[in-house]
Amino acid sequence: MNTFTRRSFGLVLAAGLGVSLAACGDGGEGSANGKITITVNGQPPKTQPFERKIFDEDVAEFERTHENIDIQPREGFMDPKTFNSKLAGGQLEDVFYVYLTDPANLIARRQAADISAYVKDMPHYDELQPELKEIFTKDGKVYGLPTANYSMGLLYNRKLFTDAGLDPNKPPTTWAEVRDAAKKITALGDNTVGFAEYSKNNQGGWHFTTWMYSVGGDIAKQDGDRWVADFNNDKGKEVARTLHDMRWTDNTMGSKQLLVIEDVQRMMGAGQLGMYIAAPDNVPVLVNQFKGDYANYGLAPLPGGNGTLVGGEGYMINPKASPEKIKAGLEWISWKYLNPDRMEADLKRYSEQDQPIGLPTSPPAGSSDVWTGALRDQQGTLRAKYATMPVENYQPYVDGLADLDKKIEPPNAQQVYAALDNVMQGVLTNKDADIDQLLSDAEGKVNSALTQVK
Repeated sequence: MNTFTRRSFGLVLAAGLGVSLAACGDGGEGSANGKITITVNGQPPKTQPFERKIFDEDVAEFERTHENIDIQPREGFMDPKTFNSKLAGGQLEDVFYVYLTDPANLIARRQAADISAYVKDMPHYDELQPELKEIFTKDGKVYGLPTANYSMGLLYNRKLFTDAGLDPNKPPTTWAEVRDAAKKITALGDNTVGFAEYSKNNQGGWHFTTWMYSVGGDIAKQDGDRWVADFNNDKGKEVARTLHDMRWTDNTMGSKQLLVIEDVQRMMGAGQLGMYIAAPDNVPVLVNQFKGDYANYGLAPLPGGNGTLVGGEGYMINPKASPEKIKAGLEWISWKYLNPDRMEADLKRYSEQDQPIGLPTSPPAGSSDVWTGALRDQQGTLRAKYATMPVENYQPYVDGLADLDKKIEPPNAQQVYAALDNVMQGVLTNKDADIDQLLSDAEGKVNSALTQVK
């Protein structure tokens, strides 16, 4: 709500940007000892020693192969609560991390540099997924680069599918099929739950949004220059009714409700849950924190066949950065996160450390789901080559994702999700829930939250 074989990339990108990096060290702003110095965030904390080691090694390698650039890494990512004060006080990094929900507001407030003149000739820019590039684009101008992406899908227990007489290689593709599979899994008994769903701490609203996208609906839409709620309609009623019926008519969601992500992951890790909505990064959590087994899990595209919620991350440039810093910052982003020539080496070093490779997600950068065409195919081949888990278990997800409409989270997402939590809680905890009233009440709260969006 919530990721490459080395070569000297600097000269190639510098040529593409129409500038010699030697010119960046002429003693202008940010230069020291003939170098252009840039600050970048995204350095993992010391509590994540492996990830931090990889990041620091990349900084050292980048500086070795880009002698005119000095990187000053900073821990952490973008904090919306401190962003404005850091920018105003000159403390914002030259290159800063953003969630995919951030760019629109930052662009509207002119809080990110226009990089259109620099990015148009970047290697492989045209091979990034158009939907992701569009998130960083406004009125034909480019303000950032996507570096990682995830899409919500259906995570399921292959063992329970087999035990229930279901084919684990043919996961459900519609919500009707999900309901049928959930009934068969629940029928196994021994406290087995067919399907589980979140409903508090804003996570219920997050998943209600995902359901809406899956059936071709939406949560918010633009009406002139303002945003308004767009779920108190037939699509919203369809989602709420399906959830209500799975809980109370099918009895496939268990009696314990008001769940959050850790509850559901614990159930899946213990082998007591058949299915839930999740992104690929849930799988390592099931194994590492809840003693699951990679071989027991499969991932399918979100049922419904219409759309899915996507999230992820990217990087933008400080609007106060000089042209030299913009060019250097783009070189760092391109080399570190968007460099196909480092793809194999990146995957290899993670694999050698027994890190999870084979899932359609990141880290490492070599697994970031941002590419199209031949680069996407190359990435899939290399992921399979260095896999530390059964890649075929997740192939249905990869194969089906291309056909879905990919939508980001709604504006002012957390306040919207808080309002939609009430819908999820209502249908999952009250057999006699008034769905029309639940949607109407949530609509009023969401419209209030959307008035804050500029």
